[in-house]
Amino acid sequence: MRASVAVPFSFLVGAALALSACTSAPVQGALVPTAVTDAAPPLVSDDNLNAVLWMQRSEEYRALAEQTYRAAAGTLDRALKQKHWDALVPAERGNAVTRLKPAVVMDIDETVLDNSPYQARLVRDGKEYDEPSWDRWVAEKKAKAIPGVVDFARAANAKGVTVLYISNRAVHLKDATLANLRAEGLPVADDSVFLGLGSVVEGCMQKGSEKNCRRQLAGRTYRVLMQFGDQLGDFVEVSANTEQARGQLLQQYHDWFGERWWMLPNPSYGGWESATFGNDFRKPWNDRHAAKRAALEVAP
Repeated sequence: MRASVAVPFSFLVGAALALSACTSAPVQGALVPTAVTDAAPPLVSDDNLNAVLWMQRSEEYRALAEQTYRAAAGTLDRALKQKHWDALVPAERGNAVTRLKPAVVMDIDETVLDNSPYQARLVRDGKEYDEPSWDRWVAEKKAKAIPGVVDFARAANAKGVTVLYISNRAVHLKDATLANLRAEGLPVADDSVFLGLGSVVEGCMQKGSEKNCRRQLAGRTYRVLMQFGDQLGDFVEVSANTEQARGQLLQQYHDWFGERWWMLPNPSYGGWESATFGNDFRKPWNDRHAAKRAALEVAP
């Protein structure tokens, strides 16, 4: 899920201990030897390097994504047969599910489409997420499908299940997003299946980038069999993005995961990160980084 939040700053990995007479300074992602002086800058740690590298290069990431969608496909028939099966929490279900058409709700970013090349640009260039660079990336329509998602979505579509995309991509990115989805082979019934950030839902006041109003809108027409995402907020409203509140939500809906809710791995960005520094992206990067380091549980 790409929300309207910043993505972590970029990297350099610490090889400094191996150097006795020189250190390294970042220049456009490269390591350039420089003489040690009293004024030499400290090494900068990139919070996102390993996360992006893992998503792009590890077979473990591919295996996790594929097994998630394969397991969900195996549960789909059971969900279809049980007429009261519903993946919306009671607070977001304002009507009966019987006689409604079946659907699955899917987040887009890091759930259906892989934006790691955009993240890699940030790493390479020493930048943080911002909306102009994000909009340019979406306009390129180059994001590839997450492993396993095309087979699942096509199988669901073949069973008469509508695929809905509830995304925190802004509504002005709809055309580029739908074109990207179609190019990757994802089923797109029509433009109405995209519910982006900024969608107006009558009778519901959206809070920030929360998706609860859009899920309610989906529930007025569809029986939602499953939801897919990479953040807790893709499944249920996160009213307080604190570590304690997030833990309570997971505990409350623990049994829904692996049946009605399906989580994709995303170590690159999300509410889990911002919760460690009070969700305050106005803080300088150094302060946010220090707060994340302080949140680590270190072995004695």
